[in-house]
Amino acid sequence: MAKLSKLGDQLEKLNRVMDWKIFEPLLKSVFAKEAKGAGGRPPYDYVMMFKILILQRIYNIADDQTEFQINDRMSFMRFLGLALGETVPDAKTIWNFRDTLAKAGVIEPLFVLFTRELETRGIVTHKGTIVDATFVDAPKQRNTREENKRIKEGEVPEDWSEHKRQQKDTDARWTKKNNEVHFGYKDHVKVDADSKIITKYSVTSANVHDSQEFTGFLDVTDVTVYADSAYVGQVIPEQVRAEICEKGYRNHPLTEEQKKTNRDKSKIRCRIEHVFGYMTGSMRGITFRGIGKTRADFNIGLTNLVYNICRYATLLQPKPTQG
Repeated sequence: MAKLSKLGDQLEKLNRVMDWKIFEPLLKSVFAKEAKGAGGRPPYDYVMMFKILILQRIYNIADDQTEFQINDRMSFMRFLGLALGETVPDAKTIWNFRDTLAKAGVIEPLFVLFTRELETRGIVTHKGTIVDATFVDAPKQRNTREENKRIKEGEVPEDWSEHKRQQKDTDARWTKKNNEVHFGYKDHVKVDADSKIITKYSVTSANVHDSQEFTGFLDVTDVTVYADSAYVGQVIPEQVRAEICEKGYRNHPLTEEQKKTNRDKSKIRCRIEHVFGYMTGSMRGITFRGIGKTRADFNIGLTNLVYNICRYATLLQPKPTQG
């Protein structure tokens, strides 16, 4: 274990900076039950189970592989506070825990709770705001054109069996951007320009345009907002200074002055790409394996929360001395 610490255990660093107990009251409220007398096995610690979901999102691993990895890796056991020989939750228990949280809609309150903690500590400054969105690809659905037409109209094909309906995601949508075809959902995020912490997010199907969630993100805490040209023409509150990249049109290309202004804006706006880059690289991809909007909301919200936790740990690392 000392060797792992010396080599640089990311999970140990998270445990060092995080007070995981702040999530406990919300988690307990989801699983609160009336006492039915003595008997029965006590539940696993809710904070430990939540940390298992965090492990899954950091390493992008499924339930069966998570059970194996916890039993196999000492760094995982140390992160969860488990000793050799202790019982590890199986894959079905992990699935049930995550599904219960998803149906309870608790991920957004958990995200808000941690964001407010960062604001209290002065990590989030609100001096600048960046808005953008990214695709979250889901398993592709092979439907006929007629079936897709019925789904878009909010209906489910009558000839689908109950088993088939359980395997079909009728909330996700197809879309195309820059000759790339995507099926799934979209993660719209608002990021603090100084810290690169996500302060607000929303989840939609993939076919919803980025600009549709823009206005709802801005509030009295915002001073300046940065965004790419997809957000041109959106309504912005009077107290917010807009730094949105301009867009050229046919027969009306951007002038050299506009190009220079766009480059200056992009020096700050590009910081949100670092957020998506971290999710894609260090968190092993922005994907969703489940079915349905409820589970997608939880998965994407958890992705944003885990990114903030990892980013917070990075910001607290001592900076190397120059010279």
